[in-house]
Amino acid sequence: MTWAQRSSSTEAEKNHIFLTIAVPDVDPKKISLDVQPTHIDFTGYSETKKANYRVHLDFYADIDPTGSKINHTPRDVEMVLQKKELQSEYWPRLLKEKVKVHFLKTDFNKVSTHFVSL
Repeated sequence: MTWAQRSSSTEAEKNHIFLTIAVPDVDPKKISLDVQPTHIDFTGYSETKKANYRVHLDFYADIDPTGSKINHTPRDVEMVLQKKELQSEYWPRLLKEKVKVHFLKTDFNKVSTHFVSL
């Protein structure tokens, strides 16, 4: 799983979490995805890998499930989860608990970097 975020105190469409669950060859019919304001639950089964995937994440802060978008590809489930509160500050982490989770990584391809000219 990878994640990144954007924050804006004025524009809701720029105030979200990118969350990708890498689950190769999981049939959309064999996925259960429950996106709630405080957490997400995912289960899926890969026929080719003969593996069950399951994850439960409690978010650092609330999201707006109705403003969120989900896209399933043959390789993963990509989500853009709308943060509930408009804030210019970034969340300090994705999860409610301050723990290191071995399967959750920062998506550096989606992290915005700001360069300052000197």
